[in-house]
Amino acid sequence: MAKTRAKRAADTTEPAAAAAEPAKRRQSKRAKKAEPEPEPEVAPEPEPEPVPAPVAEPVPVLPSEPEPVPIPAKEAVTEPTHVEPEPRPDIPIDDEHEEEDHIDEPTEEPRASDLYLDTINRAVLDFDFEKVCSVSTLNFNIYGCLVCGKYFQGRGRKSHAYAHSIHDDHHVFINLETTKVYVLPDGYPVSDPSLDDISYVLSPSFTRTQISTLSHPSHLQKPSFDLSSKPYLSGYIGLNNIKHNDHMNVIIHSLLHIPPLRDYLLLSHFDARGKETELVRRFAGLAKKVWNPRLFKSQVSPHEFLQEVNRASAGKFRLEVQGDPVEFLGWLLNRLHKDMGGTKKKNSSIVFSTFQGELKLETQQVLIRADAGENERPMFDIDRDIKPTVSPFLFLAVDLPPPPLFQDSIEKNIVPQVNISSVLSKYDGVTTQESAGQLRRYKCQRLPPYIILHFKRFTKNAFVEEKNPTIVNFPLRGLDFREFLDAPSTHPQTVYDLIANVTHESVAGTTRDKEHTVWKTHLRAAGGGGEGEKWFRIQDLIVEEARKEMIFLGETVLQIWERRTEGTNSKNESAMDVDGR
Repeated sequence: MAKTRAKRAADTTEPAAAAAEPAKRRQSKRAKKAEPEPEPEVAPEPEPEPVPAPVAEPVPVLPSEPEPVPIPAKEAVTEPTHVEPEPRPDIPIDDEHEEEDHIDEPTEEPRASDLYLDTINRAVLDFDFEKVCSVSTLNFNIYGCLVCGKYFQGRGRKSHAYAHSIHDDHHVFINLETTKVYVLPDGYPVSDPSLDDISYVLSPSFTRTQISTLSHPSHLQKPSFDLSSKPYLSGYIGLNNIKHNDHMNVIIHSLLHIPPLRDYLLLSHFDARGKETELVRRFAGLAKKVWNPRLFKSQVSPHEFLQEVNRASAGKFRLEVQGDPVEFLGWLLNRLHKDMGGTKKKNSSIVFSTFQGELKLETQQVLIRADAGENERPMFDIDRDIKPTVSPFLFLAVDLPPPPLFQDSIEKNIVPQVNISSVLSKYDGVTTQESAGQLRRYKCQRLPPYIILHFKRFTKNAFVEEKNPTIVNFPLRGLDFREFLDAPSTHPQTVYDLIANVTHESVAGTTRDKEHTVWKTHLRAAGGGGEGEKWFRIQDLIVEEARKEMIFLGETVLQIWERRTEGTNSKNESAMDVDGR
């Protein structure tokens, strides 16, 4: 910089020297006439002309100054000899790069799509409720406000979402059907990677690779975390009991842990314009939320699905009325089969291919003999006609032995117990039952991959409903159905393992009173027995690990058994009777 200033100062002194030459000539002439006059040497008149030189000198450009371009233009006007600005060799190269970076930085303005994204509040977002406008109660073209979580219909100038964006100053909305995000009232779409987590919570998706490990012990080693950093295990989360829908919650949990049905629902891509019914779409959506590893909250509300259940059943199954889970299961399986395009053929839907078996029923008219004793039970007479029929079944009903009528003070404290093999003897093809003047005996013709057992614990008479308190002892693994099968040779594998168990609890003296009834479900996590297998007990929003040896102590109402695959080698075959008494 010092060299540049010296050079410019030298350039400005040249015109001053040229203007001083005539003054020197006049001074020499006067000196000849009068030598004593010293005035011309003191202050020659042209000397002040170099004064404008400092004005023409450009101000040195510092690296932090954003725009140095106008300075050379000013020099070109005052001094034509300096039209082209000289390079600045005194500025280091690093400083020059820093100056360029500093100049480019102010030009980077935030994108319009980034505006208002900081107003999104993930803590208030809840996509479990029915997609209905909070103002007009319409259920099409619904948008969710990502600031307050409310639902509004449309996004045009006359829509409720548009009005909400102006009046409440909430500007970011998501289409609940397409998961596209828009900024209102401007109306432009937003595509930002930071919104992917919201889209995934709204509409989760799964691949075959992801679902292949859901029933494996490795799934237990991969906990997920919600927004509050609370750990949870996907698939084993609480379902909200909105009013009295806990009897439906246990059925939902049990079905969503049956691998074939679970995988079918998780891999589905049902469109609103597809052929599937709304019930199937909502059930698939609920399944994806239950197994979602990226939830904002470690719980799910079945409200949207149960609202459709209420409509599809014409009010038979409602949120505010306590009901029978077995009755709901029968209705749901048949309705899902029908809505999935199923027919009477045995493998026409995922429901029938998973749960449907075949049962052989033999009937004969009761013949009362004169010589029969009072306590003699009627038996089949092989000399008379026996009518056989084969019919499909989705679950098997199991009768419990009646509790003793008269008990002393000690026996009242003893809960009756029975082994599961005893109550299953109903299907051995030998045990005879009498009903409506007919003798009946049952035998299984074909066993499905998953067997549903219903223990008939509740009985009704003309006045009250009674509950049988008998405890059923059962194994968790290794229940063999071979003796209940008519042709076991055609079924190479007849051993089943328990996968779900539904129990009922109530205050003494009550049955299914809505105020004193508690439904719980036990779900198996992973499999194969041993320490790699765990069980969870779920009651509405309460999820806790259950001890294996304590599971049979509940008053079981429903069980689902999974057929053991060929070649499965159980490590704990001898310990299955912990697993099995």
